[in-house]
Amino acid sequence: MSEEATNKYYALVEEAWGLSDAAREFVKTAAHEVPLQEIVDKIFLPSGQVDIELTQKESGNPPKIFLKSPYGLQYRPEHKDWIPFRHGPVNL
Repeated sequence: MSEEATNKYYALVEEAWGLSDAAREFVKTAAHEVPLQEIVDKIFLPSGQVDIELTQKESGNPPKIFLKSPYGLQYRPEHKDWIPFRHGPVNL
């Protein structure tokens, strides 16, 4: 496993966590109950990181957002948050 590959995938995971943090902050500062679609529309889609076609095809329930990287975000209803998951291969 090369250090360069490790750093590349670590950065991609950090990007996913960044979106998770942005969603959490958005909900925390909103003056209203935030529907999941509002988070998608105002946080995830504008990031330019969402694989829209794959997300529409594979999302499911609870919802998943597939990123253009091997990672995505899955909603956890019991915690009311989004956490990263891996959906694609990681070649170290």
